[in-house]
Amino acid sequence: MVTQTRVHLQTLVGLLLIFVVHLSRPVCVDVPSETDAVLGEPMKLTCISCMKRDEIKSKTFVDWYYMPKEEKDIPPDKTHIFKYDVDNPVESEGPFKGRLAWDGSKDLQDVSIQIKSATYNDSGVYECHVLRKFEFDFFTPSVSVVKQIELKVQAKATGDDAALYSEIMMYVLLVCLTFWLLVEMIYCYRKISKSDEQAQDTATNYLAIPSEQKDNPATPVTE
Repeated sequence: MVTQTRVHLQTLVGLLLIFVVHLSRPVCVDVPSETDAVLGEPMKLTCISCMKRDEIKSKTFVDWYYMPKEEKDIPPDKTHIFKYDVDNPVESEGPFKGRLAWDGSKDLQDVSIQIKSATYNDSGVYECHVLRKFEFDFFTPSVSVVKQIELKVQAKATGDDAALYSEIMMYVLLVCLTFWLLVEMIYCYRKISKSDEQAQDTATNYLAIPSEQKDNPATPVTE
C-alpha cells in the first residue's frame, strides 16, 4: 500500500514538473491578428507561421502587401510595403516608408510588423506571405503561407469583452490545475508519513517485548 502511494506521489511530482517546464518554454501559438486600430496609436499586424519541425534548418522570406478595401468589379491594387530577406528587414518605397517597423521573433515563427502611428488611410487589407526553404543534402523543399488581415482604423478604442473573458478563464484554469496537483502531493505525502509512523510504532513495540517472550511465544492452552 505504501509503495503504491509513493508511486502515485512520484507520478504527481513528474506531472507538476512537466507542467512547469511547458509553462516556462516558449510555445508557438497561431493566433489571429487584431483588426481594429486606433487613430494615432501604434498597431501590430500579427502574422504567425509555426514551424512543424523546428529542428530542421530553413531560410525564411517574408513579404507584406497592402490593398485598399475591395470594391465590386474593381481588382485590388496590391502594394508591396515590407520584406524580410536574409536576416534583414527592409521597408519598401511608397506611402508606408518610414511608418513601419519589424515586430517579429528571432526564430521567425512570428513575422509581424507594426504601424507606428495609424491613420485613416491605413484601413484596408494586408497580406503576409511567408516562404520557408528547408535545407536538406540533396533537395530544398519549400512551404508557403499567405494570411490576410482586414484592418479598420477608428477614432476611439472599442473593448473586446470576449477576448478579455477568455484570457481570464485561461489563467483561472492554470491556477486551479496547479492547486489541484499541490493538494494531491500534500495528501500523498501525509499518507506516506502516517504509514511510516505506524510501521515505526510497530517496530518499537516489538523491540520493547522481552527477549524471552520472543524466543518462547506463549503456547495456546488446550483442555
